[in-house]
Amino acid sequence: MLRRSVALVTALVLFGEAVGIFAVNAVLATVAENQNMSLAGMDPKAMTTGTWVLGGVSALLLIGCGLIALLAGVRDRSPGRFGRIALIGCVVVHGVLGAVTVGLVGWAAFAFMMVVLALLVFTLIAYGPEGRGEDRVGDEAAPAAV
Repeated sequence: MLRRSVALVTALVLFGEAVGIFAVNAVLATVAENQNMSLAGMDPKAMTTGTWVLGGVSALLLIGCGLIALLAGVRDRSPGRFGRIALIGCVVVHGVLGAVTVGLVGWAAFAFMMVVLALLVFTLIAYGPEGRGEDRVGDEAAPAAV
């Protein structure tokens, strides 16, 4: 029961994080466009477009990982190979971003990233690979007595 709850909470947190990432990138793109900012002579329109694209792609990836965790929680089954790989990628990204945010943003952002990382890792561990012997008790007939 605990693993279902954690998977559902993980999905909700990832959906919220997707909204937050997209909102932050929208603000950055708007500021870059309004100020006509450039980085090392790069076209300001390219800066704005790149920021919008980064926000959209990041949000879509987080929503995808959230859907994988949501389906695992609703079905109470382990995600497939692609789902596990996507969640592991999400764990790695959150670990790296957590290390970066502690220096750039502060300890509160680091703590949030580590909570999300812990939720993802618990979801991956709780829904381990299918087909382990101890999970299938009673599926097979007892061996015949000799």
